Amino acid sequence: MATVNLTTQLFKEKVFDYTKEKEWNYTGEKPAIIDFYADWCGPCKMVAPIFEELSNDYPDIQIYKVDTEAEQELAAVFGIRSIPSILFIPKGKQPMMQTGALPKNVLEQVIKEELLPSNGLVK
Repeated sequence: MATVNLTTQLFKEKVFDYTKEKEWNYTGEKPAIIDFYADWCGPCKMVAPIFEELSNDYPDIQIYKVDTEAEQELAAVFGIRSIPSILFIPKGKQPMMQTGALPKNVLEQVIKEELLPSNGLVK
């Protein structure tokens, strides 16, 4: 499984249609992580292979990428001012945003504690 690049339209279809709903309503089937990045961003390039590894290590998590340069509307909706910004989306709970290039062990900790805590799928 690989990370999936999201356009604004795909985001509305797969994650949340902010043009139709005011309250957060995640429509995905499994917990997700969204990496807001830009091609010119050094720290973004450092974490990109980590997200690829995590997408293979945790098939029960969907990992998306949003190019903030190409998807400026989406970046604005989430108030992205610093990249990388990482949106963690648990099922049935509010999403959590974290800025900065997080190391793999921290990302795995969030996955285990926030995204897959009680379903028995934790590695």
